[in-house]
Amino acid sequence: MGRQILVVEDDDGIALPLVRTLSREGYEVLRVAEGRAAIEQATAGEVELVVLDLGLPDMDGLDVCRRLRDLGYDGGIVILTARDGELDRVVGLDVGADDYIAKPFALAELLARLRALLRRSSRPLAAEPGGGAPPGASAPGAASVTPLTVDPASRRAHAGDREVQLSTKEFDLLAQLDRHRGAVVTREQLMDEVWDENWFGSTKTLDVTMARLRQKLDDAGADVRITTIRGVGFRLDEGRADA
Repeated sequence: MGRQILVVEDDDGIALPLVRTLSREGYEVLRVAEGRAAIEQATAGEVELVVLDLGLPDMDGLDVCRRLRDLGYDGGIVILTARDGELDRVVGLDVGADDYIAKPFALAELLARLRALLRRSSRPLAAEPGGGAPPGASAPGAASVTPLTVDPASRRAHAGDREVQLSTKEFDLLAQLDRHRGAVVTREQLMDEVWDENWFGSTKTLDVTMARLRQKLDDAGADVRITTIRGVGFRLDEGRADA
């Protein structure tokens, strides 16, 4: 079975050719035309990447993106839209999207971006129903403090035995900070490494993504803290901020 992509697009003229192209590339493709159906489908546990139109009939695509991240969806989200202003791109990235492609678009470029995002994504298998947590794993919300390990090869991060569920951009930020643990990584370096040269706009999206990353590390009980060096960048330090 191919990797599962969800196409959220109400325009058949765009959706049908895209679904056919992705299917020919070997992906398992699902298509829905409304935001609520997209949220239900994406959070069911199998979808690795969402291609999301903003102009949906029942709700704005930005609200769909925001809701998916709030619900813990950690797969890739690519916004596909006719809105091509700088502010639109910034807002889309701020609410949790990994990439933003304006219509009209070339299918070859879209496929290349989706492949790149899927290569960088790692969706861990969901636990079997009733299986419980892995041996030695901390229960959600546990107050215990555990060391953080980051494995770029498998694109997985663990606080002790507990995996920290991260989106693609969140993991990329953490990997960069962990690579230079104890040293300052500048904002410019993070933008260059985590976002590409096609990204334009303010760096506010970096702060929004960093805030989500901090919260997830804290919730997992990871014995690290991300220190902001005002006007310069960020540093990953040992020891929790509240220790």
